[in-house]
Amino acid sequence: SLLGQILDQWFESEPLKATLATDAVIGAMASPHTPGSGYVLLHHVMGELEGRRGAWGYVAGGMGALSQAIAHAATAWGAHIFAEKAVCCVLLGRDGRAQGVALQDGTEVRSKLVLSNASPQITFLELIPQEQLPKDFVQRIRQVDTRSPVTKINVAVDRLPSFLAAPNACDGQPLPHHQCSIHLNCENTHLLHQAFTEATHGHPSNRPMIELCIPSALDPGLAPQGCHVVSLFTQYTPSMLADGQSWDEQARNAYADRVFDCIEDYAPGFKASVIGRDILTPPDLERIFGLPGGNIFHGGMSLDQLYFARPAPSYSGYQSPIPGLYLCGSGAHPGGGVMGAAGRNAAQVALKDFRHL
Repeated sequence: SLLGQILDQWFESEPLKATLATDAVIGAMASPHTPGSGYVLLHHVMGELEGRRGAWGYVAGGMGALSQAIAHAATAWGAHIFAEKAVCCVLLGRDGRAQGVALQDGTEVRSKLVLSNASPQITFLELIPQEQLPKDFVQRIRQVDTRSPVTKINVAVDRLPSFLAAPNACDGQPLPHHQCSIHLNCENTHLLHQAFTEATHGHPSNRPMIELCIPSALDPGLAPQGCHVVSLFTQYTPSMLADGQSWDEQARNAYADRVFDCIEDYAPGFKASVIGRDILTPPDLERIFGLPGGNIFHGGMSLDQLYFARPAPSYSGYQSPIPGLYLCGSGAHPGGGVMGAAGRNAAQVALKDFRHL
């Protein structure tokens, strides 16, 4: 359903509605007025953290620490992890079953089962010979909507941002709002819709939606004393710019400058506090992290790409057209988000099948 309708039923305050609406369009090339946007909001608030429903948390040591915790748990049970070893293809036997993977350095790793948490596009369009897959399945994977509006900007600053609405204390110590997610340019839902509309025409938003987090306010080890790291999750930026322009240095810096100008309006002195910044546009997110189109969910979380249709009808149960090959990443049911549900479900299906091999 339309997110706007749901929010209008429950709330009167436009800034509150718009701020809640950001979780309905996060990572999605959609506006609060787009049908189905209500589901994306549900997806982001239906979980729990330590018994608190809808709560979110920071990972101590940064997000990489979560991957490390999973890795340590796996190795404790005898898993071998090879990082920085690119896979070039899934090995298939004469019977069409997955038999392992070949690495780019020529090494072959044999196994009875293969689980891929790469995107469906990389798994099925790049790692498997196309003639081994049903034509309609390949077509469906090619047609998955992977448009992404997200540009992520990581910033190092030499002091804590001081917002006009809640100025810093004399000692410069983090206040409660510094430890939350700070949403800017969300005074009303029309602003979000306007930002979305500009991107659909190939132009980065003039007043981008900005989610600003300062993880070092809670986790001081992330930055030297007095300094902080600021994480900016911004949209809307199209993957393909209008008139065939590319995301070159000039385009990237022009967009980041616009984002910083917006933050400066809320927190004067922010721009002067910046020591360094790292700008990741949709093409960068695709190139560095293998996210199709830069999409953090491996594909839109729209109703036509969810549940039994994720990643394709008849293949939502983690098995693929290739016997012994399983999909366990965000492109599988129930989709993206830091929850591990797709991986856990896929592991249970693979374990059940493994007993019969």
